[in-house]
Amino acid sequence: MQTPSSHINQILSGLPELPGIYQYLGEEGRIIYVGKAKNLKKRVLSYFNKNHNDSPKTAILVKRIRDIRYTVVENEQDALLLENNLIKEHQPRYNVLLKDDKTYPSICIKNECFPRVFQTRRILKDGSEYFGPYSSVPMVKAILDLIGKLHPLRSCSLDLSEKKISSGKYRVCLDYHIKKCQGPCVGLQSEADYNKNIDEIRHILKGNLETVEEILKKEIKEHAEALRFEEAQNCKNKMELLDSYRSKSYIVNSNIRELDVFSWDETENAAFINYLHVHNGCIVQTYTFEYRKKIEEDKESLLASGIYEMRSRFKSESKEVVVPFIPSMELDNVKFHVPKRGDRKKLLDLSKNNVRQYKIDLLKQEEKLNPEQRSTRILQTLKKDLQLSELPVHIECFDNSNIQGSSPVASCVVFKKGKASKKDYRHFNIKTVPGIDDFASMKEIITRRYMRQAREEQGIPQLVIVDGGKGQLSSAVEAHRHIIELCKKENIDEKILSKIQSIRLIGIAKRLEEIYFPNDPTPLYLNKNSESLKLIQQIRDEAHRFGITFHRKLRSKVQIKSEMDEIPGIGKVTKNLLLEHFKSLKKIREADSNELEKIVGKSKANNIINYFKSK
Repeated sequence: MQTPSSHINQILSGLPELPGIYQYLGEEGRIIYVGKAKNLKKRVLSYFNKNHNDSPKTAILVKRIRDIRYTVVENEQDALLLENNLIKEHQPRYNVLLKDDKTYPSICIKNECFPRVFQTRRILKDGSEYFGPYSSVPMVKAILDLIGKLHPLRSCSLDLSEKKISSGKYRVCLDYHIKKCQGPCVGLQSEADYNKNIDEIRHILKGNLETVEEILKKEIKEHAEALRFEEAQNCKNKMELLDSYRSKSYIVNSNIRELDVFSWDETENAAFINYLHVHNGCIVQTYTFEYRKKIEEDKESLLASGIYEMRSRFKSESKEVVVPFIPSMELDNVKFHVPKRGDRKKLLDLSKNNVRQYKIDLLKQEEKLNPEQRSTRILQTLKKDLQLSELPVHIECFDNSNIQGSSPVASCVVFKKGKASKKDYRHFNIKTVPGIDDFASMKEIITRRYMRQAREEQGIPQLVIVDGGKGQLSSAVEAHRHIIELCKKENIDEKILSKIQSIRLIGIAKRLEEIYFPNDPTPLYLNKNSESLKLIQQIRDEAHRFGITFHRKLRSKVQIKSEMDEIPGIGKVTKNLLLEHFKSLKKIREADSNELEKIVGKSKANNIINYFKSK
């Protein structure tokens, strides 16, 4: 098994589990192999995870791979088409070309009187219209079958000029008798009526089914008003055929002869541009590259730089360039186009998918090399969203509650660099607040927590989150003021006092996940998909979980204490022996006399059994 280089390993670790094509590059950046995959990650990894003892050619290929590129597509059929196009364009050394050099089939509307519509693999520059290529022959046959049912067309190759038809040279064939043709060869169908059907077929092949449906609806209405119910029913049958039709699957319409497509994405420090080049209806070049931002530049200027770079590098002379927005440049005899629908819009979307995937892969690679990078990025976003003065590297969150209206308790969880620091978690029993008072309890635990931190000169957080709305936050703010006064009275070190003073407090309410700031009645609503909100929610939920765990332990201890203390002859030592062996009061209650005797002796075992029987 070939051991990949560190560069190849980085690429392999970031491959998406999506359909697409992959290109292996050898020395000097030459493409040595192009392949297709339903799942890019699994397929490409299979070259490097297996021994190729039974396939020496594959082993040689893997040894010569120096770089990997890939392009994401919508489905496996599109991957098949794109692979075919790239192999024919670049003829990689390790790809096998088909001996008969067959291309994928297209549908042709022939440039002639009474045009024929048929499948072909040959694209001729004779004025005919070509649609496709299609990735499968069954797909082409299904489309032609639909067209034949909607509009009977001639299949013969006769010269149906007006002169020859009027001379009476031809006779109708079998297709006419079985209603697959309406007899234009003998003048039974006019050229205008025939061409009207061809116009509808063009709409179908372009995917404009709505246009055809509107035409048919209009015809149904006209036939019904004229009491031509049979014709109206025929139009209705055609609409039902269109409803069941599944649109074609192809990458590019072959009418698009030469076209450049560029798409854009960016991060704070980099811009990413994807380039697709279309030639004779096929994608023959895909490339994604990155600009590192040195200064603040607008996206229109960066896209213009990318377009110039790619067109120069690949010597493109396309007169049309599809872009997501108009760049800040002009090129002689070149038109920039931002499509809203149609084949060009599909190409732009495909390009956008690739540039987006490239950016995601790059971020994943960087984060794997530097695991703290993602945390830093999220904390920087949090700092910006909450308008903090410094990066919240140290965050603490408080949650207080009680057990069935008694025994108020609280929890404090600590996150450092965006990660839970469980060794710093703390539980609190409320000591100075009589009864149940959440606001007073919050004030007590925050005062206790940060006065101790100040006296012991321990780490002070930049951000403190309170689980609750304006009431809990007001109590925390009041405690914060009180802590500052106490620190001044006790002459706490000025550096520590400064850190205490700079603590930022926020509250998060559960109802709408709104975030409250001190002395501000208007809450902040962060986007539900925001990484900042997700981090705040994670910290809040962890405080709640930690508090519930403490409740359960406390409830268990209270229950065990009250029950066991009532059993005659059972003291503290015996109680500990029982709990150590049985783990819970329920198991002690369910134990038989023999089990209990082994632990505490016959007399105490009888006392325990008699006590629970009396209960």
